[in-house]
Amino acid sequence: MTEAVRIPPNEVREKVNSGSALLVCAYSDEEKFKRVRLDGAISMADFQSRAPTLAKDQEIIFYCA
Repeated sequence: MTEAVRIPPNEVREKVNSGSALLVCAYSDEEKFKRVRLDGAISMADFQSRAPTLAKDQEIIFYCA
């Protein structure tokens, strides 16, 4: 497993907008997700339902506020 790496917000935005990375809110609570949602982000529940279909090399960026 790769160690977590911090990346600057502008780099995250570029990767999400280009479709090369998936932005996931790390909170499992849907209400908290709604309060801290960033543009282009999906919830943890959505991520978990999509995980089996994601490519093994899909870049995934988790965030928490």
